[in-house]
Amino acid sequence: MKIFKKIGEYCKSKGVTPSLKRYFVDAMGAMALGLFSSLLIGTIFAALGMIPGLEVFSTIAGYCGYGKLDGVSYGGICGAAMAFAIANALKAPPPVAYSCAAVGCAANVLGAGGGPLAVFVISIIAVEVGKLVFKTTKVDILVTPFVTIFTGVGLSILLAGYIGRGVEYLKALIGWATELTPFFMGLVVSVLMGMALTLPISSAAICAGLSLTGLGAVANEEGLALAGGAAIVGCCAQMVGFAVMSFKENGWGGLVSQGLGTSMLQMPNIVKRPVIWLPPIIASAVAGPLATCLFELKMYGTGIFSGMGTCGLLGPIGLVIGWSGGQGQQAGAMQYIGLLLLCFVLPALICALLGRLMRKWGLIGENDLKLEL
Repeated sequence: MKIFKKIGEYCKSKGVTPSLKRYFVDAMGAMALGLFSSLLIGTIFAALGMIPGLEVFSTIAGYCGYGKLDGVSYGGICGAAMAFAIANALKAPPPVAYSCAAVGCAANVLGAGGGPLAVFVISIIAVEVGKLVFKTTKVDILVTPFVTIFTGVGLSILLAGYIGRGVEYLKALIGWATELTPFFMGLVVSVLMGMALTLPISSAAICAGLSLTGLGAVANEEGLALAGGAAIVGCCAQMVGFAVMSFKENGWGGLVSQGLGTSMLQMPNIVKRPVIWLPPIIASAVAGPLATCLFELKMYGTGIFSGMGTCGLLGPIGLVIGWSGGQGQQAGAMQYIGLLLLCFVLPALICALLGRLMRKWGLIGENDLKLEL
């Protein structure tokens, strides 16, 4: 037993103190900020780049990890940002934190659709191992980066693909839902895609992989187009819902960062208090069937936009681009009303109302939705 005591004391002396709060609150919250400061801010640049005369913003977006530049993807950039943010949250010494850029890059690229989740798991391990060897030798400038990168990139090669493969099960479930009747398809796709957008996985990659758009579809064109519309409103419901519901705690900064950035910022709070996720999920469940059955919102833009929600407004923009491109649905007033209602107004109203009721009933506490921005 003495050996375990000595190991525990050594780990504590190096700042390696495992806990749910450190990993699933501090580290996950920092990871979400890292994602926001790279890929998600890139989506805003991409939206600006769609304006004639402002194409330079599309180039900036590419270097943030959004899309490709001359056929080259810089997706590793956002992985590096997330890993460095995690290292900073875990109070890693500089050589460990800087080395995590390579770890995050490898984990995000090799993890594919589950890249952010792979970055989260593998970066934590690499950081803690790096901290254990920091300043244990006279050649620390070589040993610490070597061990940190070898551990992180090695684990990425071995495990990131399997972590990403776990997302394939969710992808398969969503793919199955696209074959259902419009009502149930709208319900299932909207809820699952909305939850995927908030989780540390790539909802955009899932939509791209499933081709949730009628654009270029050779089979089930209408089903895929409707599924794309359901995915958009489900994602919007999560982002707009959390932004409005948490306005009391986070003000305008939180409204913008969640409404135009990502609802993933709320993941640490969801881990602590899962019930706070209920209003946005309900909003997704309401919006999805309305999108497929009443307003018939069909996606004929690029498939990746189906999983973007209001991030840089690319979800609604993708719908409009598809409608105006003459590829499929010729949208009328009903569709534009549906877009505004389901992507913005309805989620805001549902989550504001349910949020207030849940606060009144004691299900949501004073700072349960507070963000560390």
